[in-house]
Amino acid sequence: MKVCVMCGGLGTRLRPLTLERPKPMIPLLNKPSVTHLIEQLKAEGFKEIVLTLGYLAEMIEDAVNKIEGVDVTCVYEESALGTAGGVKNARAQIEDDVFMVVGGDHVLDLRLDEIYRFHKQNDAMVTIGLICIDDPSEYGVCDMDARNRIHRFLEKPGPGEAFSNLINTGVYVCNPEILDWIPDGEMYDFAKDVFPALLNAGEKIDGFLVQGNWTDIGNHEMYRTACKWKLDGMTAGAGTSTNKQGSAGAEARIKDPVAIGENTKIGSSMIVGPVMIGENTTIGDEVLIGPHTTIGSNCVIEDGVHILTSYIFDDVRVGAGSLIFSSILDNGSQVCENCSLETGTVLGSRSVVEDDAILSGVRIWHDKSIPHGARIKDNMIDQ
Repeated sequence: MKVCVMCGGLGTRLRPLTLERPKPMIPLLNKPSVTHLIEQLKAEGFKEIVLTLGYLAEMIEDAVNKIEGVDVTCVYEESALGTAGGVKNARAQIEDDVFMVVGGDHVLDLRLDEIYRFHKQNDAMVTIGLICIDDPSEYGVCDMDARNRIHRFLEKPGPGEAFSNLINTGVYVCNPEILDWIPDGEMYDFAKDVFPALLNAGEKIDGFLVQGNWTDIGNHEMYRTACKWKLDGMTAGAGTSTNKQGSAGAEARIKDPVAIGENTKIGSSMIVGPVMIGENTTIGDEVLIGPHTTIGSNCVIEDGVHILTSYIFDDVRVGAGSLIFSSILDNGSQVCENCSLETGTVLGSRSVVEDDAILSGVRIWHDKSIPHGARIKDNMIDQ
């Protein structure tokens, strides 16, 4: 069973996190999100993986090649080709049988093997994985009847336009004949171009209503959502008690589930799970961490820091008395003493926030410096 994983996008809405890495390489529970995706595909029996690569392709290729038990083929795009165009560019690797298409930025726990089997048992050219969400305005909505037949699509409906809250997840199971509907070497999209053409020609498109969690990491809010429910997964099933590979002081108060990496040291602090902490990280005294927080490797969290529902990457330092709420801190960033990073703040790699600064839900590009005592309410980006 072959899967074509689309990894060619620039991830512009996720900047500054994608200035130095492709979107599928953004850390999720301290490892690349694409690694989680490939591991799930492998667990469901999909072991022939075709990657369509563009922006910073080598980083994705190196990460995926470390996963044992899958056969990975990489296909490169010299220019952006869109979802369908990128798949057509990989025709030589996928045209011999039914194949699945997923996005390299997808985070999901859906039973993809069920969609595949459903498609094989029916006669549609393509089956689209559908999921119900409360607000479909950022997605393509689909009109599906009780026999799984899709009759119409609408991309990003405005107020009063949505005829359903069934949205297209971007998970497709396709007969190889669909490749004949995609021009060579052109920017072409499944939802905007291929599917409307199929419907207009009377071709059958099926939908499959999936159960479980799904999101694409399209923006920072979606990323935080993905982190949250992946951390929630630490509370389900066996083996979710606190994993202490590091050492916690006798006065540390830790409420499961918390995973602590090797050589990590924790002082007299409180951690309330679900929380994941990487290797070689030091956490001081009177620190409050929790719930739905990840901290990477080689970080230093000084005394009196509060970190709640935030995602801190590797080599980050947070100074004494600072407050971090619903924020993202990229590799090598530094927050000095008594700072406050409020909900929605994204700090680029190697950025420095000097003492007593307040950041109010802003994006700070990499290598920026925030002066002592500053009150930042506007993004600091490179044009």
